[in-house]
Amino acid sequence: MTARFPQAPRPDPARHELVVALLEPAVSAGGLELEDLELRSVGRRLVLRVLVDSDRGVTLDEIAAASRAVSEALDGSDVLGDEPYTLEVTSPGVDRPLTAPRHWRRNVGRLVAVTLTGGSSITGRITSVSDAEVMLEVSTGVKGTSKVATSAVALVEISRAVVQVDFSRTAATPGEAADDSGDSDDWDDSDDTDDSDDSDDSDDSDDTDDTDDTDTDNTDTED
Repeated sequence: MTARFPQAPRPDPARHELVVALLEPAVSAGGLELEDLELRSVGRRLVLRVLVDSDRGVTLDEIAAASRAVSEALDGSDVLGDEPYTLEVTSPGVDRPLTAPRHWRRNVGRLVAVTLTGGSSITGRITSVSDAEVMLEVSTGVKGTSKVATSAVALVEISRAVVQVDFSRTAATPGEAADDSGDSDDWDDSDDTDDSDDSDDSDDSDDTDDTDDTDTDNTDTED
């Protein structure tokens, strides 16, 4: 599991690990991955945020199913004790950092801004990914007459990488950069909040960064 939520103080690191161990099987049973988990105290209540994802993206139905599975797992365990809690199950938004090879694979074809460990930065389109490096298609020269070059970047040299909103891209001939003059085509991601490529997906239920509202105030009332 890769940490994706902003790192807030955890009330009990040991209990956090117990919750992760409890919920990972419940989430994976639904074909999803437990990307991150945040457990913190807010007043007299615990807030449990669970981030799930998959290589194909996550639908609203899958979010709801994961929420039910997580709730059932918690109800059958005393890992949270008798404290009331609020449960929130959600999926990543397009602006979350890419921190593992699988995150890069889910975004092949997208434009990404990369900050390297040395402080320099590079923006390019992801063309392929391995466990050790990512290949980026990078524009060089002046827009409209620029060429493209492929650059290999080692994942260990990347300190931060975030997918960029890519409003348009027209087809480019081999060796030439795509023209981003504003034409709408299959690369138009202005309305796409999914972190996977949904250009062929007409189902509006596939929305990342959606939160299951059915269990957002799921309180354990067991006395």
